[in-house]
Amino acid sequence: MFAVTGMTGQVGAAVADHLLKNGAEVRAVVRNPEKAAGWKERGCEIAVADMNDAVSLTSAFKGAEGVFLVIPPLFDPTSGFPEVKGMLATLKTALEAARPGKLVCLSTVGAQAMQPNLLSQLGIVEKELSTLSIPVAFLRAAWFMENAAWDVAPARETGVIPSFLQPLDRAVPMVAVDDIGVLGAKMLRENWQGVRVAELEAQERVSPAMIAAALAKALGKPVTAEVVPQESWEQLFRAQGMKNPEPRIRMLDGFNEGWIDFEGGREKSLKGTTSIETAIRRLVDGA
Repeated sequence: MFAVTGMTGQVGAAVADHLLKNGAEVRAVVRNPEKAAGWKERGCEIAVADMNDAVSLTSAFKGAEGVFLVIPPLFDPTSGFPEVKGMLATLKTALEAARPGKLVCLSTVGAQAMQPNLLSQLGIVEKELSTLSIPVAFLRAAWFMENAAWDVAPARETGVIPSFLQPLDRAVPMVAVDDIGVLGAKMLRENWQGVRVAELEAQERVSPAMIAAALAKALGKPVTAEVVPQESWEQLFRAQGMKNPEPRIRMLDGFNEGWIDFEGGREKSLKGTTSIETAIRRLVDGA
C-alpha cells in the first residue's frame, strides 16, 4: 500500500491514478475527506491528516510501503520561509515514527539554486528530508505545462496572453503533470538506499511563443504572447494581495536569466512524453 498526499491537487492525483491503474493499493492522505469522495469510490483508503499535526500524519504514513509527499504550495511566504520549516519539523517527526518503506517527495527544477527565490522552499525541503533514516527520493519537476490554464481565457477572448517568462522565444524546462504522475508512481515501486534525485522535463523545452502557437492551433484563431514588463511585477503582485512578492519575482528572474535549471542540465534529465501541443489541447478541451 502506498500513502499519497496532495490527491485533491494535480500531482498527487496523477501519481495515485497511475498507481491504481497498475493495481496498487492507495491510501489517500487528505485534510478534507469530503474532497476525497471520488478516490474512496475508486477503492482508496482515506486517512485524514494535517501537515502540521504529527500524530495524524504518523497514523497516515504507518504501514505504507512508500509515501508520496507533496508539500502544499505557498506562493506568498514570509521572509525566511518559517511556514515550510515548521511543517518540515512535523513531517520529519511523523516519518521517523511511522517508518514507511521509502519516501518520494515532489521537488522542483532549480531546487539547488544558490540565489534565494520562491523555489528555495523546496531546497530547504530537500536538505531537511535528506537526513531521514529511510530511503528518500526527490522528484524535481520542471515548470508545469498546466500553468497555461490561466492563458486559455485571455487567448480565447482577446487573442493575447500575458507572459512573465521572457524573452518570448526563450525556451525553459516544462513538463506535463501526467508525466510527473507516471514517474512518481514508478519511483514508489523501485528500491534504493540513501538519497536519490530524479529531474524530469518534456522532450522539448517550451517558450511563451510556443505556448501561444499551441493555443492558436487548439482554438483555431490567432494568439500571440505579450511581455509583462519586469518593472511592473511588484505593483501587480501586491495589487493581487501578495505581501512578500520578492521571492516570486526572483523565481521568474531565475527562469528568464537561466540560473534556474536542472542540476544535471538538459542532457541528464529524464524526459516525459507529453508535448506542449497535447497539454494545451487538454486544457482547452477541459475549459
